[in-house]
Amino acid sequence: MLIFRQLIDYRSSTYTYLLADIVSREAVLIDSVFEQARRDAALIEELGLKLLCTLETHVHADHVTGAWLAKQRLGSEIMLSEQAGADCADRYLQHGDRVEFGKRYLGVRATPGHTSGCLTYVLDDESCAFTGDCLLIRGAGRTDFQQGDAATMYRSVYTQILSLPASCLLYPGHDYRGLTVTSVGEERAFNPRLGGELSESDFVGYMQNLGLSHPKQMDVAVPANLRCGRPEAAAGAEDEADWAPLNYTFAGIWEIQPDWVEEHANDLCILDVRETDEFDGPLGHIPNAQHIPLGELEQRIAEVPREQPVITVCRAGGRSARGTLILKNAGIDQTANLAGGMLRWRALELPVVGGSD
Repeated sequence: MLIFRQLIDYRSSTYTYLLADIVSREAVLIDSVFEQARRDAALIEELGLKLLCTLETHVHADHVTGAWLAKQRLGSEIMLSEQAGADCADRYLQHGDRVEFGKRYLGVRATPGHTSGCLTYVLDDESCAFTGDCLLIRGAGRTDFQQGDAATMYRSVYTQILSLPASCLLYPGHDYRGLTVTSVGEERAFNPRLGGELSESDFVGYMQNLGLSHPKQMDVAVPANLRCGRPEAAAGAEDEADWAPLNYTFAGIWEIQPDWVEEHANDLCILDVRETDEFDGPLGHIPNAQHIPLGELEQRIAEVPREQPVITVCRAGGRSARGTLILKNAGIDQTANLAGGMLRWRALELPVVGGSD
């Protein structure tokens, strides 16, 4: 028997997978996310599991791994490909290795192409596999950076993934449309880049003409992931806040989700740091929000109440992140940034004053 959970980080559309042997309670975690480390640890502790290791399908360019945080909190080992180029792992994996947890194991298959260090993890009975960014649902990972190569990916997919039984379920590293799982049979038949009768040359031509921009987080994520997610700043900051279910970002910012803020609004100071025309503009503002533009915050810090936690808000979360730092420098420790700002608040259809549809 197997304990299995599929978790998601909505910001990066990254899937994290928790697998555990139901008897021994030994577990592995695939493709963790730095900002979700507290969530993952809470789930592992609630289920009474012992996390043996975190596994990476590759060195990610769109988010920072939570492997280092998991090791600090839970004592788990860090494992990734020998070809990844990182120098921070406890075990470097090669094609044909096994990662055991209780009486179960994951087989390691090298599937380079998206990056040179991509791995696919196949459950012992070949009932499911975790393909990272090599094979996506009706798609494939890009091949235009980090030693990517389209021809190599084509061969990886066909020899190591689509060679599995047709019924084998495939769980990708990402999905941007809300899809969660596919199968070998489905991808053989319906994948527009790799399925049907498409040849290697067809695939290479397709991939060479995608014209995609580089991931926004690449310059931060790749160096951080080559350190297995260890921040350059002092360790331990992620454990300092316990007054709300906060996420600690790799940039050193505490964030809070909009639904929690809406539910606890009467007990919070919601501080909107946008300009006046934005506060009264199309996005509207959160009911009872206090308004102090970011450029005036340091001079008007005495106006911010200290008896309640302060949630900073802006359009998308950038300026308000800076606002939390200003507040902390002024001695206001219970402060957090509203994740996604007013754009996320409106997308969730939470209450607003003013604004337009």
